Amino acid sequence: MKKWPVIVFSLLCLLLCASLSLGMLVFGPAEAAANERLASRPKLIQKDTWNPDYLSDLTKYVGDRFFLRQELITCRSRAFALLGSSTVEDVILGENGWLYYAPTLGDYCGTEGLTRRELNAAARNLSLMAEYCEDIGARFLFVSVPNKNTLYPQAMPGYTAAGEHDIHRLFPLLEASGVAYADLYAAFARQPETLYFAHDSHWNSRGAALAADEICASLGFSGSYFAGPFQGAEPHRGDLFEMLYPAADDPETDPVYAPGLEYTRKGSDTRPDSITIQTTGEGSGVLLAFRDSFGNSLYPYLADSFAEARFSRLTAYDLLLVEEMGADCVLVELVERNLVYLIQNVPVMPAPERPLPGQAQPSGEAALTCRREGRMPQGCLLVQGKTPESGEGRVYLSAGDRCWEAFQLEEGGFAAYIPADAVPEIIWIQQEAALTALAVTAAAEE
Repeated sequence: MKKWPVIVFSLLCLLLCASLSLGMLVFGPAEAAANERLASRPKLIQKDTWNPDYLSDLTKYVGDRFFLRQELITCRSRAFALLGSSTVEDVILGENGWLYYAPTLGDYCGTEGLTRRELNAAARNLSLMAEYCEDIGARFLFVSVPNKNTLYPQAMPGYTAAGEHDIHRLFPLLEASGVAYADLYAAFARQPETLYFAHDSHWNSRGAALAADEICASLGFSGSYFAGPFQGAEPHRGDLFEMLYPAADDPETDPVYAPGLEYTRKGSDTRPDSITIQTTGEGSGVLLAFRDSFGNSLYPYLADSFAEARFSRLTAYDLLLVEEMGADCVLVELVERNLVYLIQNVPVMPAPERPLPGQAQPSGEAALTCRREGRMPQGCLLVQGKTPESGEGRVYLSAGDRCWEAFQLEEGGFAAYIPADAVPEIIWIQQEAALTALAVTAAAEE
């Protein structure tokens, strides 16, 4: 048997591998695409001693940074796409070239949506936030942005949609809790044109303009951004497209709002995804807005509508800023797929004081933890705990004859900023007519 074909093939494989590694020395390491986090260049010496993991760190670095990495990823994704398969776990290949964000699939199919308890807790938490803002004279508005496949399911490949999505299940709870919200799903569904990108998980500039109009109207301002005019288009690189095809050019474009927007950003950081953006505009009033990535294209319209605005990407909503900046309006914008954030993060605000919910003998015990560091309401500490059962119901903490309502967190957790001199004694769980009392066994400080 002739061995030269095997030898030639082996040499070609070695040459290819060597060229991919040596190409890093000539052309530099490959850069990250989309939201990738690639391995950093390893250090042989760390903290005045040899790095014992240097070789494994070097292997990860070369594996993430080798020459032509993005081009090879793109070729592989193109080949698999011909077979109807996605090479990226977070990307679903839809019909007619559409791409969808895979982590929204559970809500789309109704298999991994929020539970009834979680939705009730989210609505109650928003109600506490709204109460605090309105008590100090600021209007509060919640806006949930629909997932792309909730709004435009027609290109989803072979999946059966649930009859109701989280965004639809949340709205009646907000109404019952008296929380003001803008129904962007209904506003977008009324429009005959598609207002999300085919290759991106977000809306386009016209979609952002429509959302801005709905937000302004809900806050008592007039907005007519969606009417335009929009003239021309500029290139747009979709986040989902870049995950699949990092070396390819995305042919999709984004409409341009022709009149321009009159606002000025404070500071030198001009990135649309900055954690904090402060603006002054030609409108009136002061806006405090908590937003996510959908706010990247939304905030310029709102900045144009208000005399002063602050846009924050922090997920622990700092409501102390309402009074500090004299905000007239407070906006919480959150995409449907991230509604769980409402029960994962504790808003920074003093817990509302309540009358004692009733009389009951403690039927169990629970421990608390206390924290006194970080951003906190003056004179308060953060108290956190977990109820033995994760059923529905409001949670209160009492110390003597004083009582405060807590934010409800996932898996039966709760948290509240209460006066630092208060010593919690009883945890109350109010479930409709049923009242459960738990004695606080310890309040350990973290």
